[in-house]
Formats: sequence, C-alpha cells, structure tokens
Amino acid sequence: MSDRAGLAPDDTAERPGSIEARMMSVGGQELMVAVKRGGDSRPPLLLFNGIGANWQLARPFLEALTETTAIIFDVPGIGGSPSPKRPYRPSSIAQLGARLVSDLGYDKVDVAGVSWGGGIAQQFAYQYPQLCRRLVLAATSPGAISIPGSPKAILRMATPRRYLDKNYMRKIAPDLYGGAFRKDPSMIGRHTEAMSGALGIGYVYQLLAMAGWTSLPWLSAVRQPTLILMGRDDPLVPVANGRILARLIPNARLEVIEDGHLFIVARPVETARRIERFLGGEP
Repeated sequence: MSDRAGLAPDDTAERPGSIEARMMSVGGQELMVAVKRGGDSRPPLLLFNGIGANWQLARPFLEALTETTAIIFDVPGIGGSPSPKRPYRPSSIAQLGARLVSDLGYDKVDVAGVSWGGGIAQQFAYQYPQLCRRLVLAATSPGAISIPGSPKAILRMATPRRYLDKNYMRKIAPDLYGGAFRKDPSMIGRHTEAMSGALGIGYVYQLLAMAGWTSLPWLSAVRQPTLILMGRDDPLVPVANGRILARLIPNARLEVIEDGHLFIVARPVETARRIERFLGGEP
C-alpha cells in the first residue's frame, strides 16, 4: 500500500533513497516521523530507536538500506516529538506505532528495535501479531529480568546528560558503548553532532516505561521469524541476553557482530545488509 497521504508533500520525497521527516498527529499525540524511501516488494520496516535517541542518530543505518522502506519516529518527549501528557508503558508505544502504520496506509510491517527500542519491538510483535511479519532485535534484552551490563555503564544511562552535554558524551562514549567507539574519536564526534537533545521528562518517561517490564513470560508466543543481533563488546547489554532471546523465541536466530552496543551506527552497511538479507527471506 502507499503512504502518500501521510508523508509526501512533493514529488522529491517519493524518490527511492530519500528521507523525509515531518510532524504527524497520531492518536492525539504529535510525532516527528521520518520515512526512508525504498522498494515496494515487501512491507516497510518500522524501527524503534534507543532510549533518548532522536531519529537522526539512526540516519547512517537508514541511508545504508538499499531495498527497504523504513519508518521511524521520535518517542514522545524525545527529539522533535513533544512530551506526552502522562507516563506510558511499552504497550502504549507499541499502540502508537501500530496507529502510525495504519495512518500511513500499511496493513503489514517488519519491525526492528535497538536497545530500549528492542523491548518495544518485542511488545509490538506480541501485541500485534497480525501486523508484524518479521522481527529484528538489536543490542537488546528481555527487560528487567536479564543479564546486567557494566554497573558503571548502566549508572550513566540513568540520566539524559549525555544527550544534553556533548562534551560529556565524548568523554563517556568509549566505555558506555564499547566497540568502534573505543577506537575512533571521529565516530564519537559524528554521533554527538547528530544529537538533538532529549527532554528531561521524556527521558524519565522512557526509564519508567521499562521499570519492571519483562518479555520472558510470553516470548514463546512470539511466532514471527526473528533475527537477533548482538555486539560482542557491549558494556550495556551482554551477548548472553541475545542467547536467552534466541532460546525462548521459537523461530529465532542469533548473529554476533564484532563491535559494541551501537553497531547499527558504527557498522551501518554491515548491519543493513544482514537485516535486509533476513527480511528478504535468505538463510
């Protein structure tokens, strides 16, 4: 189906490879929504971003997709989306994503989630099995009941300071994200320049949303083909969490990438190729 009614005010926005971002009202909530134009041979990919992350931080990955139309939105209170009126749960963000998909004119999507967004992606697949064709989980875990990462790294995730203070982000990024961020200062610089800042209350709502949430009781009911991607050098979400997800989701497989927590940013082309092979049905 076409989403021209939602995100295409002119012909240039329809060109394959282009990314258009604009505000949309979805279920009474204003959202900053971005769509990367790709092919129409399969459903689009709905991407849930990490905690505190505006959509632009995923731009390298979006640009690396060659065949896939991708949809991403800033969670309320993050990036370009205004704060919600009250706290929410993962089921609420999943519902928001489902309404967005419907408003764009689609009746089926593939779903991906990165880190915090991986929890939302699990919730979406469980909550809307009729909408979700395939599932991709990147650098994520089953939630509150999982294998913890580095205490130092987790403590630094407790506040949005890294999104508000770029110098602080440059200082902590190597130990927080691991992988290529330990070795390439220029990558840290590019990443921080793409940050638009997370509203304090928006970040708090994201933390509260996942408080006590776990997918463990119902992962066996997630029947979609699932690709789990984990970074070997991830201080925040150890690879063991990917093994748990792969063991409990009936039709899942795990692939380990030689990088850290943000391999989707550090290795966008490799990550995009792995995901598009999976979405295309290749083994």
